[in-house]
Amino acid sequence: MSKAIPYIDMHCDTLMHGVGKKAEDIFSMPDAMVDLERLSKAGVYAQFFAVFFPPKEGMEKSLGITDDDAYFSAAHTLLKNTISRHGDLLAFAGNAVDAEKNHAQGKVSAFLTMEDGRAVQGSFDRLRYFYNQGVRLISLTWNFENCFGAPNSKDPAMMNKGLTAFGKEAVGAMNEMGIIVDVSHLSDGGFWDVVNLTRKPFVASHSNCRALTPHTRNLTDEMIRALAEKGGVAGLNFAPEFLWTEADAAAGSKISRIERMCAHLSHLIDVGGEDCAAIGTDFDGISGELEVGTPTEMGKLFEALSRHGFSDRLIEKIAYQNTLRVIRETM
Repeated sequence: MSKAIPYIDMHCDTLMHGVGKKAEDIFSMPDAMVDLERLSKAGVYAQFFAVFFPPKEGMEKSLGITDDDAYFSAAHTLLKNTISRHGDLLAFAGNAVDAEKNHAQGKVSAFLTMEDGRAVQGSFDRLRYFYNQGVRLISLTWNFENCFGAPNSKDPAMMNKGLTAFGKEAVGAMNEMGIIVDVSHLSDGGFWDVVNLTRKPFVASHSNCRALTPHTRNLTDEMIRALAEKGGVAGLNFAPEFLWTEADAAAGSKISRIERMCAHLSHLIDVGGEDCAAIGTDFDGISGELEVGTPTEMGKLFEALSRHGFSDRLIEKIAYQNTLRVIRETM
């Protein structure tokens, strides 16, 4: 098969990029990694667009916005404007039926997500509000504590913290509403709370394997097995620091190598099985020398996987089928 195949990417930060550039839509943004023009050219099945909430002091300085609700509105409006102006290429998706219909019509599906649940403010009414605005996945934390729980950290005390009382209840509420629980950036203690509480598959939308690259953002083998047993997936993150070897780290390398991507996917599958591996590029939220740095280059990864002995069927599962199954079972 051609390795320029459809794929679902569970995480990009392109909306933040567009808001920062005061873009009217995200059709063509040459200085970004992702835009609609390239998504469409690459035949992408679906893109998860994250509303990432930067630290408030940085948000005010770089974006001129001080309020989380105003920032969410700006990012949401940017996506809605793109869909309105380019509805022949992009359509909102709120579930698997929407995504499959859009794909059949030759359109890229846009799933709206949130990275850092701080804007929920510990309120189930606000959680429902964001669902009604189209949010279908929430990365519970980013790099700071919030109403859901604690972030990944080099500090063992922080890393061992579990979900808050609200966070524990929110897992069930998100299951019921149809919002995917995302543990990327979450503490290890929070991860295990999610495992014990969720009734539906959950995801690590943009996290790799800690056994290969010992970064706190990556998943241990025990975590990978637990994620897989719940029917979830981990999306391969293309950031160099989540892929590199010890030699790369020692040299301060900022190269995101396709060979390392293949190694992490191989490890995910060896540990968790072929149903748990997916894509979560983190485009427009990462930096460095990226061997795959735009949607139109994704075929390089699929070609490399083929050379490494991955079957066409397995490549398609990684590219979109595993994530589409999770969407079907959660939304």
